Amino acid sequence: MTAKVTLSFSDETIADARRFAKREGLSLSAWMDQAAREKALREVFAAHAAAVSQAGLDLESASLADAQEVGMVDDVLFGGRPRAA
Repeated sequence: MTAKVTLSFSDETIADARRFAKREGLSLSAWMDQAAREKALREVFAAHAAAVSQAGLDLESASLADAQEVGMVDDVLFGGRPRAA
């Protein structure tokens, strides 16, 4: 479903949006919908990252440790040779 709304933008913002929409082969409405959706997702992901950080979780370090462990297992199993695809 599509909702029709009236919005006001600065001349500069609407000119940029029209230019970007044209460059991407989208209508202005479709481009603005996509831009708003992307902004909303960034806000959700930023809030999630803040919650993870506040909880004291270090997911990056855990991920790097997992990658290192996979590499060590590969070395044992494949003797440093690349895995077969």
